[in-house]
Amino acid sequence: MRIDPFGLERWFAEHEHEADIMLAESGIRSLDASRFDLDPGKLGYVIPTNGDPEFRASVGDRYDRSADEVLFTCGTQEANFLTFLSLLGDEGAVDGGPGADGEGDSPPAGVGSGTHAVVVTPTYQALHAVPDAFGDVTRVELEPPEWELDPDAIADAARDDTAVIVVNNPNNPTGQYHDEAAMRAVYDVAVERDAYLLCDEVYRLLAEEPQPPVASYGAHGISTTSLTKAYGLAGLRFGWIAGPEPVVERAWQWKDYTTISPSLFGQHVAKQALGRREDRILSENRELAAAHRETVADWVSDHDLDWLDPVGVNAFVTVPEGFDDAEAFCRTVVEEASVVLAPGGLFGFPDRFRIGFGLPTEELEDGLDRVSRVIEDHAAASDSAATTGGDA
Repeated sequence: MRIDPFGLERWFAEHEHEADIMLAESGIRSLDASRFDLDPGKLGYVIPTNGDPEFRASVGDRYDRSADEVLFTCGTQEANFLTFLSLLGDEGAVDGGPGADGEGDSPPAGVGSGTHAVVVTPTYQALHAVPDAFGDVTRVELEPPEWELDPDAIADAARDDTAVIVVNNPNNPTGQYHDEAAMRAVYDVAVERDAYLLCDEVYRLLAEEPQPPVASYGAHGISTTSLTKAYGLAGLRFGWIAGPEPVVERAWQWKDYTTISPSLFGQHVAKQALGRREDRILSENRELAAAHRETVADWVSDHDLDWLDPVGVNAFVTVPEGFDDAEAFCRTVVEEASVVLAPGGLFGFPDRFRIGFGLPTEELEDGLDRVSRVIEDHAAASDSAATTGGDA
């Protein structure tokens, strides 16, 4: 088995440490630890290692799922990784179990019974690179400028050996929030193919009106998320899988070989963040995201660039004139302005770059001003060169 290098993480490793401003971060600004009680008691493992049963039951209620249909993980990254391990490339399939469907659809025949994944792209690289390492992936590309989800294209890509269909909603990097009708149509494709629909929903609660999570759709729905992007608690490394018990049980078996249990500190603070503090945290973060979206919208318009007005705190913006592609633009910006942006080539679109606007307001404004100066300086230099060339 081999896996491709994680291009975005390597880009960050090359530039993030030395740069002044990280304008490619995909989450909301981090909350201060002083807002929480940080004493979980003795520093042992979380017991049982899949997470506190009462807390799992509380999280499960959000999906019309039981405690046994929730597994706590170290962030969404591990949640997705364990889910792929559970579903793909294993000839020793285990029987599907009863799902919290409420719709009359029966669970897939087995877990780990297929080797093929359909992945909607562009998306976070791990959502296609990991299943590609375990099995076979067919990508269904969203098309600019609207980046709309096409259930018919997904149906055409699905096969008899398709184990999982993968969607990130709201989408990273485009900020497109696929509507519920489209998502349910994709769910129907999963049911028809006796597969699962896995939705990475890490940005869902930044929407002003969040849609129902996919795990609540029925026996074929799996949701993954964490407290990282919408809550501003990346350092907790706390996330979860919600879905049918056979998938969750199998993911727990794999977790024994990865992180064993979720973080004790993470679970302790997560109980507070998902308790009485939750409404205030999400309200603050949605207000910040909305205000910053307007700031970036004005900036995009001022420079005659194009984007889809996003949900969340990521946008996929066209490259300014005068640069060969997004990588050339982003390298120029980090070298001349000490600001990190993400080249769109890392997502398969070299004519765009990803900008994150969830950081603190002063940093966002400073970062945008610096990038503006780079754009304007290069435009002026190009005009001067053209004028000099015309006079020669």
